[in-house]
Amino acid sequence: MVSPTAARPAHANADHAPPHAPVSLRAPLVEGDRDCHAVTEDVCRGLEGRPTGLWWGALFASGALLLLGTVAVIYQVRVGIGTWGLNRTVGWAFDITNFVFWIGIGHAGTLISAVLFLFRQRWRTAVNRSAEAMTLFAVACAGIFPLIHMGRPWLAFWVFPYPNTRGPLWVNFRSPLLWDVFAISTYFTISLVFWYIGLIPDLATLRDRARTKARRAFFGLLSLGWNGSNRTWVRYETVYLLLAGLATPLVISVHTIVSMDFATSVIPGWHTTIFPPYFVAGAIFSGMAMVLTIMLAARRLMRFENYITAGHIDSMCKIILAMSCIVGLAYGTEFFVAWYSGNEYERFAFRNRAFGPMGWSYWVMVGCNVVAPQILWFRSMRRCIPVVFVLTLAINVGMWFERFVIIATSLQRDFLPSSWADYRPTLVELATLAGSFGLFFTLFLLFCRVLPMICMSEVKGVLSYGRSTHGEKE
Repeated sequence: MVSPTAARPAHANADHAPPHAPVSLRAPLVEGDRDCHAVTEDVCRGLEGRPTGLWWGALFASGALLLLGTVAVIYQVRVGIGTWGLNRTVGWAFDITNFVFWIGIGHAGTLISAVLFLFRQRWRTAVNRSAEAMTLFAVACAGIFPLIHMGRPWLAFWVFPYPNTRGPLWVNFRSPLLWDVFAISTYFTISLVFWYIGLIPDLATLRDRARTKARRAFFGLLSLGWNGSNRTWVRYETVYLLLAGLATPLVISVHTIVSMDFATSVIPGWHTTIFPPYFVAGAIFSGMAMVLTIMLAARRLMRFENYITAGHIDSMCKIILAMSCIVGLAYGTEFFVAWYSGNEYERFAFRNRAFGPMGWSYWVMVGCNVVAPQILWFRSMRRCIPVVFVLTLAINVGMWFERFVIIATSLQRDFLPSSWADYRPTLVELATLAGSFGLFFTLFLLFCRVLPMICMSEVKGVLSYGRSTHGEKE
């Protein structure tokens, strides 16, 4: 016969546990029994010590890619965009593919910092600072490609509506390309302010720890006189909450406007209303994959295992899995709509996308973005670091190919067979793509040496989360 006590769930006996029995209902967000002082020491260790040989090696590699890209860009500006593999049929290809790819990478920072903050997801505290920095660096990389595509980047200010002496020459407010200018500049500005506001308490910590007058003056200027008083914290949290509310709509609006570059056209494969949610889901998907790629490397190299735990990785993998399912649904919906519409041009566009001359790129996209992430249904896979790292690399590749498939294959085969043409990227375009990655990683490596990768003030606020207590429930 089972006793009444044995039949009750485990948590029902928590109130009657002996005083020495630890009770914890949640996994801790910070492992290793760290206290506030240990958090400060762990995070500042990488800023105050000498750079490691591994850091110098990574900086050298990314700097070499950046130099290669810089040479390629200078060559393009001097000679013209005829150095690209474009033709009369395929007028957009690598440049816009890279632009949309980097804008998508930048979405994870706003999602983690603003949306998850509003939903009170405490696990975001260990990764939000780096994700916000990646947003800024990714948007900077994205901004390069429209400037180059202008052919005359020194006239880029012409896209801004301001009183001028050019007579009737004025910007076309009905053009989605002009919408991009306003959307991305707004996104960058809000992201920069949001990132900087979150840095202020940690900048004050670096100011107080500074050993030289120059560092003390530098961080003192940036910390804006932070004194840590109760009034200061109240104002800080109010401003942070307001900025989170302002930034949240940008997660949806920015990539929605980017998708309209294609959806407002009449090209088969582009003219579809599914693009806005499809692009937003894809942006979050690729952004989370890139954040996880970088954070897994930083976790090992900078010894942040106590702060970026298996629980953090598990939570981010769940978001990636959800976005993968949404993206896969969008892929299937596109084919269904093309078939159900009865439009022979739409039907041909999607048959060509999957089985045409560039069909291999479509199946790379499907394999990396839809098939491979399904292993994340298993908890053991979500917590296996090598598996997750390789998977995020595959997703980054797949999401780049998604943008390439949408843009290049749709333009190669349009309405008139007489205008069909193939596209092949040139070495100049490949060098520019490599240079954008070099710029991204160079900026991130410099960020790791100057500013704290982990938000110390927020991590200290969740130290007690999930910690074992004596006879008390969480």
